[in-house]
Amino acid sequence: MFDYDKWQEIFGTIRKHKTRTFLTALGVFWGIFMLVFLMGSGKGLENGVMTNFGSRATNALYVWTQNTSLPYAGLQSGRRVRLTEADIQAIKSNFAHQIEYMAPRIFVMSGEIARDNKSGSFDVRGESPDFINIEAFKIIDGRFINPLDMLERRKVIVIGKYVRDLLFAKEEKVIGQYLRISGIEYKVVGICQSSRGGQDQADDEKTIMMPMTTAQQVTNNMGRIGWFICTARQDVKVSALEGPLKALLRTRHKIHPDDDQGIRSFNLEKEFAEVQGLFFGIRFIIWIVGIGSLLAGIIGVGNIMLIIVKERTKEIGIRKSMGATPGSIVSMILLESVFITTLAGYFGLLLSTGIIAALNQAVGVGGEFFANPEIDFKVGIAALFILIIAGALTGLVPALQAANVNPVIALKDE
Repeated sequence: MFDYDKWQEIFGTIRKHKTRTFLTALGVFWGIFMLVFLMGSGKGLENGVMTNFGSRATNALYVWTQNTSLPYAGLQSGRRVRLTEADIQAIKSNFAHQIEYMAPRIFVMSGEIARDNKSGSFDVRGESPDFINIEAFKIIDGRFINPLDMLERRKVIVIGKYVRDLLFAKEEKVIGQYLRISGIEYKVVGICQSSRGGQDQADDEKTIMMPMTTAQQVTNNMGRIGWFICTARQDVKVSALEGPLKALLRTRHKIHPDDDQGIRSFNLEKEFAEVQGLFFGIRFIIWIVGIGSLLAGIIGVGNIMLIIVKERTKEIGIRKSMGATPGSIVSMILLESVFITTLAGYFGLLLSTGIIAALNQAVGVGGEFFANPEIDFKVGIAALFILIIAGALTGLVPALQAANVNPVIALKDE
């Protein structure tokens, strides 16, 4: 039942000690504000970094060649190693049960690509059908390169969204149109868009892809490849595949077993795991700092309530001598503690979520290192409820102390 007199006394005490109450509430306010704000900011940082991965297969291994650094089998160091389709077939044969997708690639020199009065410079590559299952691309119109394109060495291309926007009119139908690359006409069969964010997305979409076999033919590199990407099956670790695969290539190309320069690789699975570990640590630190701030505020409330009980010892003694029950004394002290904690916590939660929402509007989803800051609403509400319960428990000690005051001794208190 609502007790108007009790609440009037609570507000009277708050008005009488405005500065003390404000500083007490500030500790609680700051605690929940820091917890929620840090959680939202940490999530924004995580989202920003994770957009660099997009929808890429995170269990991918990138392999390329460089000049050898050690002599071996009568061959001098500094020898340039070139991968071939026979290497790809050997890898598929030896690691058939470990590799899921294999995408060999080759770079095509193109120069400036023009159409009507529009032109631009783009990356032109020969790709294979498995590429779309590995990299952070999705087809938004048309199709991707298929096995028949590879078999017949068709002069077809898939262009990035940026290429389409630059070379074609806004309402123009692009699929079926032609682009001239190094004097050869290629038919556009698909348009792709990157799922990564920031500059990575822009770079991805400045790309033109043709069948790898076609690229080999136009560059006079039949049977050659530049580099390749492969992904491991779900039950296989890329780190377990990386060493044996590179050893196979070293053996095939007579590269010294200790030469790390001849065959190079990049393990995306390892990098992704490191990033996940980093953000696990960041989340842990955020919770430690946030909970520490909350505890400091809650302890502050408890200390102030002890002071209040000490100051009001004579008043409490008078109340008890006039028949006030211990329960009424406890409820009065507890209500004041819970009220300060709840009000301060609510405003802290409100301000922190407001700032996170403003940051979300300002940054959005396109940031490269900070994007879409957000908080779990359930976590925020749970933190507020925990704060209220903790405030009640903190106020319980001074409340019980007040309830146990001896009226005779209290009336003598100065």
